[in-house]
Amino acid sequence: MTNQRELGRYTAADVDNYYASGQWSKDNYTDLLKSRAQSHADKVFVTDGINALTFAELYEASQRLALGLRRSGVKTGDRVAVQLPNWAEFFTVASALARIGAVMVPIMPIYRKDEVAHVVSDAGVSVAIAPEDFKGFKYAEMFDDIRSESGTLTTVLAVRVADGARDALQNRNVGVLDDVFVTDVAADAIDAELDVRVHPDDPYVIVYTSGTTSRPKGCLHTFNTYASSSRALVIAFGQTEADVQFGPSPITHTTGLVTSLLVPLIVGAATHVMAEWSPAQGLVEIEKFGCTASVTATVFLQTLIGAAEQSPEADLSSLRVWTCAGSPIPSAVVENAKAKLPGASILSLYGRSENLCTTTCTADDDPRRAITSDGAALPGAEVKIVGADGLEVPRGEEGDIAYRGPSHMIAYLNRPDDTAELFTPEGFSRSGDLGVMDADGFVRVTGRTKDIVIRGGMNISVREVEDKLATHPELAALAVVAMPDPVLGEKVCVFVVPNEGASAPSVEQLRQFLTDRGVAIQKTPERVEVVESLPMTATGKIQKHLLRKQIADKLDQVTAVGAH
Repeated sequence: MTNQRELGRYTAADVDNYYASGQWSKDNYTDLLKSRAQSHADKVFVTDGINALTFAELYEASQRLALGLRRSGVKTGDRVAVQLPNWAEFFTVASALARIGAVMVPIMPIYRKDEVAHVVSDAGVSVAIAPEDFKGFKYAEMFDDIRSESGTLTTVLAVRVADGARDALQNRNVGVLDDVFVTDVAADAIDAELDVRVHPDDPYVIVYTSGTTSRPKGCLHTFNTYASSSRALVIAFGQTEADVQFGPSPITHTTGLVTSLLVPLIVGAATHVMAEWSPAQGLVEIEKFGCTASVTATVFLQTLIGAAEQSPEADLSSLRVWTCAGSPIPSAVVENAKAKLPGASILSLYGRSENLCTTTCTADDDPRRAITSDGAALPGAEVKIVGADGLEVPRGEEGDIAYRGPSHMIAYLNRPDDTAELFTPEGFSRSGDLGVMDADGFVRVTGRTKDIVIRGGMNISVREVEDKLATHPELAALAVVAMPDPVLGEKVCVFVVPNEGASAPSVEQLRQFLTDRGVAIQKTPERVEVVESLPMTATGKIQKHLLRKQIADKLDQVTAVGAH
């Protein structure tokens, strides 16, 4: 087994316990895929609207790609950046890398050169796999530009290369992924040439945080840490091989990687991924592929329901469970979705890249739990609400949501001090997110530790104000942040996106709206900023640090002008 130093904070007792309880397994990713290729050989596993792969086809293709990568010099432990949309090719690439023990570094398609170059440098990436072109952007060319400035990146491979693009890629010394597959070796001879078995406790993936507050950090996970959360979610969501997972969330980030790849693979279900989110097209594809379950940021469900209201002929009856993750769901959204999808359970999940799922509602919970909470810890994991001293606070009191369990990362890559700072004296990992736990262990996320407004010494919960404003009929989206104030320290500012054709409410109107609903006047917004859209990560989290900076800079400019 991998030695304890490489398993970070996990003690020998932890490791023994997780294996004994079945939360960790001696099977690696390839063992799992191979067993599905044998037991469900002809079942279509993945579709993306263009391509489809059965379990057997995926296994063989990944074996042939793994051998090609190995022959081209990719070794066990090498870091390989994969910046692909939700395409079937991602499944083949991810499976091939797992086969030879190369560590996948997934990067969301929304990121461009600055963010990507940071990941390449931080992770020491040696190979990059990306589209030749996606939505008009030349990803492979971007990686070639990064390569010229990188001390580690040597190989760039392009995916879905158009017929006329090969010459330009060749001139840049960019390879084509299709050319790497080995086709002249019998399938049963590939394993002998590869001659490697990856341990499930070896590095499997380095997934980067969304960067809502700072430069993204790489979370180093093993296959066991990822698979343990996936196995628990199979039970929580009541997944069976009859399910068809619907995946519009980026598969190159935690939510998509766990729920669109590992959860259906573990249970032998099917998965349908969607590369470009369109609510209207989502309606079509859910019906066409008979999708039954989905885990997305709240905005996907909101916009899908909006599209369904405009298309009464749409049939969403196949859906049995939809889980909102990434940010807390306003209760109004849950209630509206339940009304529009009476056959589906609407659940709430709270997670982070460091430990995947922290809490979740389950298919067996009282449906009201998704309105009043973000779920409870999964079996085998522990969650506490802790104070500044790292010790648990009384139930009902607000504090930092902290996790201990089998799906925690090994470490932040290259950041031992940041890793050490996460842990409480009892070994729980602080999230930096605020929450409250009830007597039954259900947690309600109330905001980030920095996502409060301290107005004249009064702590104002941003979540409380946002939940109330979510019911405003003229607002399509909103975000509440702190703005600096020379007298009170901070005041409440709200950024709003009005509904199409609607006028933005004034400060006075919003304050009246909130006070009519029982909100203290001190907690109501004292400034409204009207914007066309809110800055968001690809996983659906609002980048509030950008909004805080934007309003602070704007107020600074006003102050500077006034001084003159």
